[in-house]
Amino acid sequence: MGGLRLKERLGKKFDEEIRFFKGMMQGPRIVGSIVPTSSITARRMASIVNPNSGLPVLELGPGTGAITKAILQRGVKPENLVAIEYSTDFYEHLVRMYPGVNVINGDAFNLDKTLAHMEGQKFDSAVSAVPLLNFPMQARTAMLESILDRLPHGRPFLQISYGAVSPIIARPDRYHIQHFDFIVRNIPPAQLWIYRRS
Repeated sequence: MGGLRLKERLGKKFDEEIRFFKGMMQGPRIVGSIVPTSSITARRMASIVNPNSGLPVLELGPGTGAITKAILQRGVKPENLVAIEYSTDFYEHLVRMYPGVNVINGDAFNLDKTLAHMEGQKFDSAVSAVPLLNFPMQARTAMLESILDRLPHGRPFLQISYGAVSPIIARPDRYHIQHFDFIVRNIPPAQLWIYRRS
């Protein structure tokens, strides 16, 4: 019985990785890493979420759903998680895997359009695996500003990146940048950055 469960788990993991590589081949700008986010990294990213705030959580670029799973395990109810995924293939996978989660097939760089049906909604926090380094700096800062406008003052927006420095330039008059963690056990090693309104 235990062997069957292990086989099912390994089969699911293999399916996720095949889906991930397929997404990478179809659109390298959509996928930021060479393998899906590790469960250690996902749990660390989800640790910034306050499941008792009464506000929904915003997730950007969930991909295969490793971070989605960690946010739910943190105690966030599925209906209190809004996940925006650009890839239709990943979107369809997430809808099947995480019933009840508000998965949106949309663009994280255009939240006014993607979240038009939730105008004025505030989120407890935001967690992102969008591959920012694949986009121009102007688009990155605009996305950050748009997210921070949707969070209560001081609440965190967490971004994963694979470069040595923050993927978004410093603007101390607009927001504060904090290096949150460096996770060597991710492939490739991951840097986690937190942004808050100054």
